[in-house]
Amino acid sequence: MKRIVVVGASAAGLAAAETLRREGYDGTLTLIGDEPHPPYDRPPLSKQVLSGEWDADMTAVRTQEDLAALGLDLRLGVAATRLDPVTRVVRLADGRTVPYDRLVIATGVRPRRLPGDHNAHVLRTLDDALALRERLKPGSRLVVVGAGFLGAEAAAVACRLGVEVVLLEPAPVPLAHAVGIEVGRVLSQAHHDHGVDLRTSATVTEVTGRGVRLADGELVHGDLVLVAIGSLPNTDWLGGSGLPVADGLLCDEYCRAAPNVYAAGDVARWHHPLFGTPMRIEHRTNAAEQGIAAARNLLHPETRKPFAPVPYFWSDQYDMKIQAYGYLRGHDEMAIIEGDLTERRFVAAYRTGRTLTGVLAVGMPPKAIRSWRQAIAVGTPWHDARVTNAQ
Repeated sequence: MKRIVVVGASAAGLAAAETLRREGYDGTLTLIGDEPHPPYDRPPLSKQVLSGEWDADMTAVRTQEDLAALGLDLRLGVAATRLDPVTRVVRLADGRTVPYDRLVIATGVRPRRLPGDHNAHVLRTLDDALALRERLKPGSRLVVVGAGFLGAEAAAVACRLGVEVVLLEPAPVPLAHAVGIEVGRVLSQAHHDHGVDLRTSATVTEVTGRGVRLADGELVHGDLVLVAIGSLPNTDWLGGSGLPVADGLLCDEYCRAAPNVYAAGDVARWHHPLFGTPMRIEHRTNAAEQGIAAARNLLHPETRKPFAPVPYFWSDQYDMKIQAYGYLRGHDEMAIIEGDLTERRFVAAYRTGRTLTGVLAVGMPPKAIRSWRQAIAVGTPWHDARVTNAQ
């Protein structure tokens, strides 16, 4: 094994590169990233960076010395444009090629866009966050399209900066598909309480020079627009490679997409053995953990292990700390097991089939939810989980 190439220099790609070195690989290790910046943390972009609490350099996840110690062939500011698995070559946007013996794909995602949204902001990269921050002036009017976690976080920050915020969401209840209608309504009320003009069942058809246009023809005016309507996995460059792509790069439970090719992070759709379903998770913790798992399985295929984490994510909105473990989407039942919804201080449990598959906490200390992680990991029956809590 003479050369391993990691395409994607964010959390998953960096974790894979560091793991390869830590596990003893001393050959050529190329790390390719389409952004010019060294690896940085994305969650602060919609929080501390957007609010101005952090400077750009505070998002760096490793020092220059740390990166140098890895002995990388580091290619930043250049995107991978094509993969040829027969000749084992990655082609780059600058015309160069990089050969590999084994490959880790960690190319992440890009924001979905709307017609005409060349006038709109998105929030995925450090440069995106800095550009939006520059325009968030007190008294200005921001239209946020999409009331998911990213849109909600940005709305909360803008509100705190004295910006008038209109938050548009096509669903009747924001985030109901993920956290349930009752919890979604509680999170929505926080926007109303802080003066955000939250409009649900509002479908945006295009961005204009003066704001956005709704499906019913109404023009919602804004000095600036943020489009936060989800993302698309960066798999276009894999076209013609023969690798299986369907809303992400398809992988088995070991994060393996093809012989000598593994994937990690937001771009990977892998079979999760704990929940028995393919999934693609766009959370920082999962990206790092999957980068580690993919690197180990690539380097030691004879002792490979399934990647079966209990997913974790968090969100900060206004004065609320939201934390969750497990897989909440597609649940059959939600129950409040501690606290009170009306006080925005509670723990909610989620059932899929007969099994506890997730928990979510709002306004609670970490210990209130951390103990449930193991219960999800072992597939605790719903009845047993409820009885244990009652005792």
